[in-house]
Amino acid sequence: MDPLTLLHQWWQELHISTLFNPFLFSLLLLFSLLYFLKHTRGGKLNLPPSPPKLPIIGNLHQIGTLLHRSLHAVSEKYGPLVLLHLGNAPFLVVSSSEIAREIMKTHDTVLANRPQIRAARVLFHGCTDIAFCPYGEYWRQAKKICVLEILSQKRVQAFQFVREEEAAEMVKKIRDSCMNGATIDLGEIFVNISSNIICRTALGRKYEGEDGSQSFGNLSRRAMELIGAFCFEDLFPYLKWLDVLTGFSARLRTTSNALNAVIDQIIEEHQKSDGGDQSDKKDFVDILLNIQKNGMLDINLTQENIKAILLDMFMGGTDTTSTTMEWAMAELVKNPNVMKKAQEEVRRVVGEKLKVDESDIDQMDFLKCVIKETLRLHAPVMVTRASSGSTKLEGYDIPPGTGILINAWAIQRDPKLWDRPEEFLPERFANNSIDFKGHHEQFIPFGMGRRGCPGISFAIIEAEYVLANLLYWFDWELPDGVTVNDLDMREVYRLVIRKKIPLCLVPVLHSPS
Repeated sequence: MDPLTLLHQWWQELHISTLFNPFLFSLLLLFSLLYFLKHTRGGKLNLPPSPPKLPIIGNLHQIGTLLHRSLHAVSEKYGPLVLLHLGNAPFLVVSSSEIAREIMKTHDTVLANRPQIRAARVLFHGCTDIAFCPYGEYWRQAKKICVLEILSQKRVQAFQFVREEEAAEMVKKIRDSCMNGATIDLGEIFVNISSNIICRTALGRKYEGEDGSQSFGNLSRRAMELIGAFCFEDLFPYLKWLDVLTGFSARLRTTSNALNAVIDQIIEEHQKSDGGDQSDKKDFVDILLNIQKNGMLDINLTQENIKAILLDMFMGGTDTTSTTMEWAMAELVKNPNVMKKAQEEVRRVVGEKLKVDESDIDQMDFLKCVIKETLRLHAPVMVTRASSGSTKLEGYDIPPGTGILINAWAIQRDPKLWDRPEEFLPERFANNSIDFKGHHEQFIPFGMGRRGCPGISFAIIEAEYVLANLLYWFDWELPDGVTVNDLDMREVYRLVIRKKIPLCLVPVLHSPS
């Protein structure tokens, strides 16, 4: 008997037996009713407003190269809460400070996950870092390591000597350039000093490798680019084979293998040296190995976990900080009166000393305002979340598995929240309680809530100290033929909102009058 005949006969027998069996008939009716209710209810979800989408690609055609500006344009048309479909992936775009607070505070548990993209899964060993790790017990323990051990205030202060030594080396190199009036690339200088500081604090030394292209700094920048790159698997899982054709898979594999080799070597060196007993001088590798050895957590910290956390610390402590410093100097050059005020403060506080002491920063209130205003006007990153369950926002249903993009750039330029939002006005933060710690939803460069960045103190003191040195020792001029109005302030989005054209200036050694 052919399969179709058998299937037809089976259905007839089931149909007849069901008709004459009240229990089976009731069960079948119940399941049918539940199925109907599920699909009817699913079709009536009160979802946030969404622009018309195209088949397959969804709303991808409405996203330009500058993601933060594209999302702002969509929000201007459809409201502060917009649902976009990027391929198969639903994303909630948030451009309201009130809704951002609701997400990161009120619904912080159900919305505490991060989108699990392929690059992060590969680079961070199944997202066992802190930035991309799913919310849960492992994440709580890993963040505890960061807050109490790696990035505590005491630990940040202990690495003051590293910042001072690297800043002194930077000043020496720039001073040498002053001899011939050469133009220098400040963007490159900021990347190098950020990389050197985090290398020495995390790994114990600068790691250049035999080939400069294989330095830890260069490898981590390649990893950052991969995290921000387009990946078919993330948006079109059934087209993941195209990542092989585009070369994305090969680049990801090569970078991951190279980073693993470097970190494995560094961990092996630390295990042989045994870290010593000076706890205040221990680098991040020493701290993590000590925690692993002594079983100081309720989780088993593997070598893969250690590598993921180390890479997280490095990537989080280089690009965002260096980018912030470059934007700060660009805005100071573009606003000569602000530059003059900042330099006068720094030089008054430091006086005739032969070096800028880190303790001097406490008296540089206007410089602190410059950093805050830079982070307001040039928010370095999007704040990302993902829903682990169903919830409601502003009366709308948010299904599980929805990615969330909180557009800090748009919130921090919202004219309802900020006076003259497009202007660089550090004075707005003078005698103002707004800080970096996520207490004010209109200012969230480091996020807020339980997934706020744990490295705030580390990043801010580095930016303040480096900029204080540049303002104390040098005056800054634009290259010949370039005026303030010519200064290119365009952006490029590569996970971090960077300056598109590197900031090139001519340093002039300052001579105290």
